[in-house]
Amino acid sequence: MNREEIQTRSLQSELKVRGETEQKVIEGYFAVFNAETELWKGAFEELEARAFDKTLSNDIRALINHDTTLVLGRNKAGTLELKVDSRGLWGRIVINENDTDAVNIYERVKRGDVSQCSFGFNILAEETDYRDDGTIKWRITEVDLHEVSVCTFPAYAETGVQARKKDYASFLEKRLEHKKLNLKERLKIC
Repeated sequence: MNREEIQTRSLQSELKVRGETEQKVIEGYFAVFNAETELWKGAFEELEARAFDKTLSNDIRALINHDTTLVLGRNKAGTLELKVDSRGLWGRIVINENDTDAVNIYERVKRGDVSQCSFGFNILAEETDYRDDGTIKWRITEVDLHEVSVCTFPAYAETGVQARKKDYASFLEKRLEHKKLNLKERLKIC
């Protein structure tokens, strides 16, 4: 898989809004640890709890639907807070009430029309488990986080899934070749 490609991952979340004193806030989990996700039939992925340990000091943005023109907050500006706990990557976005896009997404989350989220990252380290049942599982152990997003329809980015599918296809091809070699060896014995 090309490590240069930015990946996105999504989850159904419980985003909440708060109208704290004079600030409007959107908060919730943008990633959950140790939860196996099926990318497609036979291919799984999971985030390890330490995956974000070295990346939270990055210059990270909170976006709407991964759109870089719709910035909700930024950790370096103090308008996005991110922290890791035992469940996952939790975030809190302070809404700019002078930004109509930000207020609109706040109101959509408040009504429950938008309740999902996602995050954009590069994979720095992972473990691959080729299971005996023919399935494959990637356990992501370290990422380079770029952004978190409040999303209408979060989905795995095609580039990320396509890269994973290529890895899986290569694995299946190698496994088939191995079976062919074993069969040839058994035929020589007979």
